[in-house]
Amino acid sequence: MNQILLIIDAQQELMDGNQKESAVFHKDQLIQTINTVIEKAEQFGVEAVFVRDLDVAGGKGAGFQVHNEIRVPADAKVFDKKATNAFHGTGLLQYLKEQQVEHVVIMGCKTQHCIDTSVRAATVSHLDVTLVGDGHSTTDSDVLSAEQIIRHHNSTLHGHYNVEHFSMVRASEEDLFRPTHDSYR
Repeated sequence: MNQILLIIDAQQELMDGNQKESAVFHKDQLIQTINTVIEKAEQFGVEAVFVRDLDVAGGKGAGFQVHNEIRVPADAKVFDKKATNAFHGTGLLQYLKEQQVEHVVIMGCKTQHCIDTSVRAATVSHLDVTLVGDGHSTTDSDVLSAEQIIRHHNSTLHGHYNVEHFSMVRASEEDLFRPTHDSYR
């Protein structure tokens, strides 16, 4: 089965925060988890693909780049987006089709925005998704804490389906590149 590791909006300014926004919840732990999963992907021969949001840091400079503590593989593909959905207007879905990808492992920021939207869009686009439950983060909203948002989305997106394709939530220490979706069909 062809698969990729998709890391969404793990950008310097988004993760570290700025004058308007705080850093994402458990930022240091998230960076460590992303790096660990990148290493796992490499061991399985799975490509890491990054998506950056053009709204972060005005789409330029160090703040726009993937966080400097994340070990980006030299050959990693990078797509830039304008929308919440990582697949909208980016060429990402076309690339995945060309590579005959069937399973996507997703990590990154922010949980209730780009992560949620991209997980749902992937299942509609005929992909099975493994969301790394401890591999995405956000900031507090006016209504919920970041921790509550993350827990809520892990619960909601585990078992989410669009008839044939599912999203499963699994912890980073699990065997993420051996998908479990078929046991739920």
